[in-house]
Amino acid sequence: MRRVSIDLLARERVWWQTFPDRVLAGVDEAGRGPLAGPVVAGAVTMTPLTAERAYAGPLAGLTDSKQLTPARRAAFYDLLAHAPDIRIGVGWCSPAEIDDLNILCATHLAMRRAVAALPLRADHVLVDGLPVKGLPCPSTAIVKGDAKSFLIAAASVVAKVLRDRYMDELAARYPPYGFASNKGYGVREHIAALFRHGPCPQHRRSFRPVQDALQFLPGLVGEC
Repeated sequence: MRRVSIDLLARERVWWQTFPDRVLAGVDEAGRGPLAGPVVAGAVTMTPLTAERAYAGPLAGLTDSKQLTPARRAAFYDLLAHAPDIRIGVGWCSPAEIDDLNILCATHLAMRRAVAALPLRADHVLVDGLPVKGLPCPSTAIVKGDAKSFLIAAASVVAKVLRDRYMDELAARYPPYGFASNKGYGVREHIAALFRHGPCPQHRRSFRPVQDALQFLPGLVGEC
C-alpha cells in the first residue's frame, strides 16, 4: 500500500492566512512514561516564510521525534537551535515535582513553562495530544500532533533531544541503572537494577515499579 504523504504545514498555513501578523507556536513533551528523570517540554515558533523555507529545505523530513533516529534528531535539533529566525522555549519538571503534582499535571506545567520561556510571546499554540489548561495564550490540541504539525514536530525534537542528553549525564552519576541506553524507561535491565540497588534520587517515587522496589528494599536509596 502506498503511504500517503502528510502536509505538516497545513494547519500552520490556515492560521497564518487568517492571522498573518500573529505569532503561532507548537509545544510537545518528552518523558511522561519513564521511571526516572524529568519531563521536558519544548516550544517552537517561527515566521511563515522561515517555516516554508525550512520545510522545503534543511528541515525537510522533520516529523515526530520518536520516528527519527537519534542522529537525525540531533541534526534537526542543531538546525532548530542555531537558526536565527527560529525561537525555542524549554520547560522542565523534576522527579520531585512529578511526585508532588502527578505526571499529567507536571507535564502540563512543563508545557506552560516552555511556552512562557519563548523569547517571542506566542498568540496561539498548537499542542500535541489533549488540551492543556493554563497556557499563557489560547491553544489548539491535536491528537498525534507531532506527526501532523510542523511546529509540534519541531517542539518534539527539542524536548526529546534535551531530555535524552540530560539522561546521558545522569548515566555517569548513577551507572547501575543504564540511563544512557534506557533514558529512564522501565526496561528489564533497569527494573532489575532498581530492585538490586533501590531507587536513586532521580527516580519517580510515585510510579509503581519504584514503589515496589522501595517496599522490597525498605530504607534503601541508591547513591551509586
